[in-house]
Amino acid sequence: MAHPRVEQHRFARAEWVRGLRGLREADGIRRLEPMNSISWMVGHLAWHERLMFLERAQGLKAEPVLDAVAFGMPASTPSLKAMWASWTRMTEAADPFLDTLTTEDLLRPWPHDTRSQAPSSGSQLQRITFHYWHHIGEASAVRQLMGHTRLASFVGAIERDAPYRPESDEP
Repeated sequence: MAHPRVEQHRFARAEWVRGLRGLREADGIRRLEPMNSISWMVGHLAWHERLMFLERAQGLKAEPVLDAVAFGMPASTPSLKAMWASWTRMTEAADPFLDTLTTEDLLRPWPHDTRSQAPSSGSQLQRITFHYWHHIGEASAVRQLMGHTRLASFVGAIERDAPYRPESDEP
């Protein structure tokens, strides 16, 4: 069983996927200014997964295409299909590492985080988890503005899929 914070992160990922179910390419690349396109949001979260769990945590380089959707980059409308593919690769690459994390690990900065005042990896894991919730709401609002109906309501089945579990129960 993964660390409770990792379980919560995976739940946020699953809610992200659930919230975008049925989104077509044409709507995914559509931009309702000043918001970014949903395809940009998908790529942006893939970039954040790469930054946290591959680069800062493991020192790995991957998917340079995601640099275009990094924090602070200009708005764009990349292919939704391509961004989902990158997101899937980044999350699948991150998962084996996430499965190894302990509370002790989360108290230290990521090993390859070169910032002088790097926060703990646990704080960074919380940041990316909360980042998902930000974009879940934003993407839902964009879909509503596009006239989409029967959208997912949030929060889903957290009691079943990611219930509260004390950190003392970690593996």
